[in-house]
Amino acid sequence: MDYLQLALQTFNGGNWYGWKKTDSDGNKIPNDQRMTYANIKIIKDGATMPTEAEVNAKIQELKDAETNAIAKKASGKQKLKDLGLDDDEIQALIGS
Repeated sequence: MDYLQLALQTFNGGNWYGWKKTDSDGNKIPNDQRMTYANIKIIKDGATMPTEAEVNAKIQELKDAETNAIAKKASGKQKLKDLGLDDDEIQALIGS
């Protein structure tokens, strides 16, 4: 999952950023190295650049939410098993 882009999309109302294609010396940045905080460029009028700390905090928030959702799903499955449902019945209820 590309947490950097997911985090960036939460700022400035969505599609506000792009990626620099050249560094400050005019050298081409390889595509596989462009998507970093240092290479963000603002492409939407009125957008402001979040700090790297703000972006990193949002990334951690997204990761924590994903981890929490996984844990809740596992907990819910276990509770259904504790009620006597088998794996097929649980899958029929929740789809996985």
